[in-house]
Amino acid sequence: MPTVMRLCIGRLDAYRMLDDGSRMSREAHVRFCEGLGVRFPRSTHPYVSTWQGWLYVAFVIDVFARRIVGWRVSSSMRTDFVLDALEQALYARQPERDGSLVCHSDRGSQYVSIRYTERLAEAGIEPSVGSKGDSYDNALAETINGLYKTELIHRRAPWKTREAVELATLEWVSWFNHHRLLEPIGYIPPAEAEANYYRQLASQVTTAVA
Repeated sequence: MPTVMRLCIGRLDAYRMLDDGSRMSREAHVRFCEGLGVRFPRSTHPYVSTWQGWLYVAFVIDVFARRIVGWRVSSSMRTDFVLDALEQALYARQPERDGSLVCHSDRGSQYVSIRYTERLAEAGIEPSVGSKGDSYDNALAETINGLYKTELIHRRAPWKTREAVELATLEWVSWFNHHRLLEPIGYIPPAEAEANYYRQLASQVTTAVA
C-alpha cells in the first residue's frame, strides 16, 4: 500500500498518516492535488435538478485506486445524508481501528455535527477540519464530482424523478469502477488497480514464505 492513502467522502477527505507517524504536510497535500491536474477547482458538490426538485449526491472514494465505495442521493443535505454515505463506505471497506485514519473535511455543518463526529470516533477515525479559503482541500473529491456531472448528469438531462437519478448513478458508479480509465493510476480502471495491488501483495507474501 502506498505511504499515503486518502479517502474522499463527498467533500470530505480522509488520509492516512505517513509511515513515521507524521501527517502529510500542507505542501505535500498541495503537490498531491497538483499531480491530479487540478489547479483551482470550483465548488462542485453535485446538485441535480429534477422535475420533482433539487437532489444532492455524495460519493465515498477510496483514493488509493480512486474507487467509489459508497454513494447516496438525497433530497436534503441533512446529517443523515452524509452519514448514510459514510456507513456504506465503512461497511464496504471495514477499516482497521488502529488510529491511523484521519478524516479531513471542510467546515460544512454536516461534517462538524455531533452525530457525524461521534460516528467517526466509533469507527476509530480521527476527525480533522480544513482551513478556510484553501482550494486544494477538496480537489480530488471535486474532480470526481465534476466527472459525474459531465459524463452523466449534464449528458442525460433533463431528469424527471429521484428514482431515475438513483438508477443512473448506480450504473455510472459501476461503469466508473470497472471501465473508466484514469490517468493518475496508469490509464486503468479502479477495480483493475486494486486487483493488481492485491496480486502483487500475494506474490510478495508467497516469495517471503518460500
